[in-house]
Amino acid sequence: ARNTVVSGQAKIDVNTGPSVNLQFGGSLNYSVGSQYNYNNSLLNFQNFGVFKNFDYRVFGRFTQRFNNDREGSSSKVKSANYSLMVDYSKSYRDAYDPKHGFNMFNYGHVGRFVTTRRPSYEFDPATQTYVHNGFQDVEVAFSPSETNSALAAITTQYYNIYEGNPIGRYENLFQIQQGNALRNGDTPQSVYGIWSNIGSPYNYFQKVENDQFRVTGAGSVVLGDHSISLGFEYEQRVDRGWTAGTTTNGNNNGPIGIWSIARQLANFHIRELDLNSGVISDSGSFRAITYNRLNSGYAYTSGTGNYGGQINNDNQSFFDYNLRKKLGLNPDGTDFVDIDQYDPNLFQFDMFSPDELLNGGNSFVSYWGFDHTGKKVKGNTDINKYFNEFDENGNYRRFVGAFQPIYMAGYVMDKFAFNDIVFNVGVRVDVFDANQPVLRDPYLFYNARTVKEARALKESDPDQYAWVEIPEGMQDDYVVYVNDVNNPSAINGFRTGMNWYNSIGTPVEDPKVIRGAAGIAPWLLDPSQETPNATAFEDYKAQVNVMPRVAFSFPISDEASFFAHYDILTKRPTSGFRFDPFDYQFVQSRSAVISNSNLKPETTVDYEIGFQQVLTRTSSLKISAFYRELRNMVQLVNIFEAYPATYRTFGNRDFGTVKGLTLAYDMRQTGNLRMTANYTLQFADGTGSDASSASSLVNAGLPNLRNIFPFEYDQRHAFNVTLDYRYGEGADYNGPMIGKTKLLENTGLNIFSNVYSGSPYSSQTFITDEGIGNLNAGLNGTLNGSRLPWAYRLDMQFDRTFNLEFAKKNDKKKMAFLNVYVRVTNLFNQFNVLNVYRATGNWDDDGFLAAASSQTSIQNQIDEQAFRDYYLMKIQNPFNISAPRTIRLGVKLDF
Repeated sequence: ARNTVVSGQAKIDVNTGPSVNLQFGGSLNYSVGSQYNYNNSLLNFQNFGVFKNFDYRVFGRFTQRFNNDREGSSSKVKSANYSLMVDYSKSYRDAYDPKHGFNMFNYGHVGRFVTTRRPSYEFDPATQTYVHNGFQDVEVAFSPSETNSALAAITTQYYNIYEGNPIGRYENLFQIQQGNALRNGDTPQSVYGIWSNIGSPYNYFQKVENDQFRVTGAGSVVLGDHSISLGFEYEQRVDRGWTAGTTTNGNNNGPIGIWSIARQLANFHIRELDLNSGVISDSGSFRAITYNRLNSGYAYTSGTGNYGGQINNDNQSFFDYNLRKKLGLNPDGTDFVDIDQYDPNLFQFDMFSPDELLNGGNSFVSYWGFDHTGKKVKGNTDINKYFNEFDENGNYRRFVGAFQPIYMAGYVMDKFAFNDIVFNVGVRVDVFDANQPVLRDPYLFYNARTVKEARALKESDPDQYAWVEIPEGMQDDYVVYVNDVNNPSAINGFRTGMNWYNSIGTPVEDPKVIRGAAGIAPWLLDPSQETPNATAFEDYKAQVNVMPRVAFSFPISDEASFFAHYDILTKRPTSGFRFDPFDYQFVQSRSAVISNSNLKPETTVDYEIGFQQVLTRTSSLKISAFYRELRNMVQLVNIFEAYPATYRTFGNRDFGTVKGLTLAYDMRQTGNLRMTANYTLQFADGTGSDASSASSLVNAGLPNLRNIFPFEYDQRHAFNVTLDYRYGEGADYNGPMIGKTKLLENTGLNIFSNVYSGSPYSSQTFITDEGIGNLNAGLNGTLNGSRLPWAYRLDMQFDRTFNLEFAKKNDKKKMAFLNVYVRVTNLFNQFNVLNVYRATGNWDDDGFLAAASSQTSIQNQIDEQAFRDYYLMKIQNPFNISAPRTIRLGVKLDF
C-alpha cells in the first residue's frame, strides 16, 4: 500500500513601485502508489492496481495600493487596494494494473488456445447420406503465457491432471471453464466468496484529465467609517475521462471481460452453413454432403474501403472485419478466426466500434472528452448527433464531449460601527451553469402531448378525436397519458411534475392505475421514434444564488460582548450530475443509476448567536449556539412510471438541520503555557446522510419516502483540549540551566486530546454473512437508532529548534532553522471502535460463525475449518478500530 508524493512550488515577486506589486508563481504535485483493496490484501496483494496523479498550477497576480495620508486632505477615502489574479491549473489521473497498463486484452490473457475442429454429420436414411450439420471441437491445445503467469498455472495444472485425455475435459473451451480451469478472460473463483484469489489482475483502468481557467479580483476601500470589501470570480472547467471497468447492473465489466465479447463478435456472421454450396463425397462406405460456411455479413465493399456495418444492416461485426484485415485474411471470407490463439497485443481499441464496446449497456468503456479508444476529442455533446451520426466506416460515432461547467461569483461586504455595534453586512451572488443538456421532463425521454395540444386536436378533428375528454382543472401544460402508445383510443390520466391524476381529474398516489395494456403510455408526438432527440432536452438553466450575510457584535461591558450572524451558503453539485447520453441509450437494458444533469446547488442557512467574556488578561470564555438548515441536498430517487422505463437518478430532495451549543475557553500565551479547550453539543438530523443513503429503499422499488433520522455524522458530545508548553530563547528563556547552558531553549511540548461520543448506525434484525457481503437484513429499531461507543485519543509532540548561522553578508546573518521532533499519536494506545457489525454491535464478530442458522452452510463448505479461519480473518477488519500508538521521529529544515 505504499505511495510516493513529490510536491514543489515557486513564486516570484516583482516590486514595480512603492504601491504596485506583480507576482508570478506556480506549484506542482506528483503522486504514485498502490490502489489498496482489502479483499485483495490477504492472497492477492501482488496485484493491487497503481495510480499516478500529476497536477500543476500557474498564476499571475497584480496588486495595487492607494493611501491617502496627506495632511489636511478632505477626502473620505483613507486607503484602498485591489488585486487581480489569473490562474490555470491542469490535473491528470491514471489508474491501471502496473503489468498491463492500457492494453485491455493483456488483463485476462491466460495463454494460447488452439482448437482443432472437424465437420459433424447426421445420417439421412432417406438418401443414405451423411449430411453436414455443423462443426465439432475435437481438442484444445494450450500453451501458457507469462502475461499472467499465476492464471496460466491454474490451467496448466488442469491440463497436467488430464494429460492425454481430452474427451470431456478439453475438447472445447466450455469444458475447460466447467472444470474450473481458466480460459482467456476468466479469473479464479474467490476463496469461499471471502477473499480474492491469487493471480487476479486489477480489473480496471482509468484516464482522467481536468483543466481549469480562473480569474479572480478582490479589493477593499476604507471610506470614512466604513471598510468595504468586494470581489469577483470566474471559473471555467474542462473535465475529461476514459475508463474501462464501468459498473453496471451490479457487475464490474472490466477489461478482463473483453475476451468474452470478442469471442461473440468474431465469426458471428459465419455461424450458419450455406446450404447452396453442398459438395458430395462418396468413398463407397461413406457417402456425405459437406457445406461451406454461410457469410451473412458482406460488410466490406470492394473498391471503397468502407465498412458498412450499421448502414447495410449486415451481421459482420466491425471487430471481426478489422481482425481479418489485420491477419491478412479476406474480410469477406469464411475462415473461422480463433481469437484465443493470438498474442493479446494484436488486439487494439480501434478495432471495435463504440457500440461494440458499450455492449448494450454492460459497457467495457465509459468516456467523456475522449472517444471510445481513449483519444482526446473537442466539442460539445449533441444529443441528436449522438443517436444519429455515423463515422466514415458506417458505425455510430457516439461522440461525447467534455464536461465544461461555468461558475461566476461576486460579493460586497461592508464593515462599520454604529453606536458601539460593529456590523458586517454583505451579499454574495453565485452563478452556476452546468453547460449541458437536461431533460425537459424527467418522466419523458420523448415528446408527449399536453392538455393544450390534446384540446387543439379535438377542435381540429372532433370525429377522429371524439375519445379525447379533458376534465375540468387540468391545466394546459399537463401531460396526457393514454391507453396505448402506438394506437391511442382513450385517455387514462394526466401528470404535472410528480403529481398524477386519473382520467376524470382525481389525484392518484400510485401512477400504476393509469397504465395502458403495455405499461405507462404517454400520448407521444411521434410513436415511431426509437431514440431520444434534442427536442426532449433543453439547456441547463444557470442557477443564480443570492447569499446575504449579516453579522454584528456589541460590547456589554469592557470585558464582555455579544455577537450573532446569519449566512446563506451554497455548494455546487459534487456527484451524479454530469450529462451522460449512454444513460438514455441503455435505460431499458440495464438498471444503473442515471446521472441527473439538472441538479441544483445545495444550500445551507446558518444562524449563530453567542457571548464572549474576558476572564483574565490573557483568557476568555465564549458561549455560542448555532442552527443550520440544509436544503436541496442530493439524494437517490426513483422516477416511477417514466417513459420508456422507470429509472433511478439523483435529485435535490433531502433536507436536514444541525443545531447545537459550543463552549470555548482560550488562554493566550501566559508564561510558557498556551491552552484552548472547547465542548460541542450537537444534534444533526435529516432525511439522508449522503447522496446514496436511500439506496436500499430505492433498490427495493419502494416509494420515495422521507423521514427524519440522525445523520451518520451526528456526534452528540465532543471535547477538544490543546496544551502547548514552550521555552523561548535568549532573554525570553526561563527554563532550567546548567551553568550558562540553556537546557530547553526553543523546546516545547504540545498535547492535543479529544473525547467524543459515538456516531449512529442502523442495527439489523438477524445475522447475515457480512464477511461475504450479504447485507440484506431487516432493520432493528429505527434508521441510525444505535450508537457506537465513546472514543478518546491523546497525541503529543516534543520538539526543539536549533538556530544555524551558515553565512554572513554585509554584517547580516544568514540563518537556517533545524527542527527535530518526536510525534506520538494515540499516546495511551487507546482502543477505539470506529465501525461495528449491525447484528451484534461488535467490531470483530458479525455473529455468522456461531449462529445456529449458519451451521449447515458452513459444514457444507469444502473444508469447514478453512472456511471458518478465512471468514474470521475477514471479519476482524483492522479498519473497524483506531490505529494503535504510532511514534514518528522527524527533522525539518527551514532556510
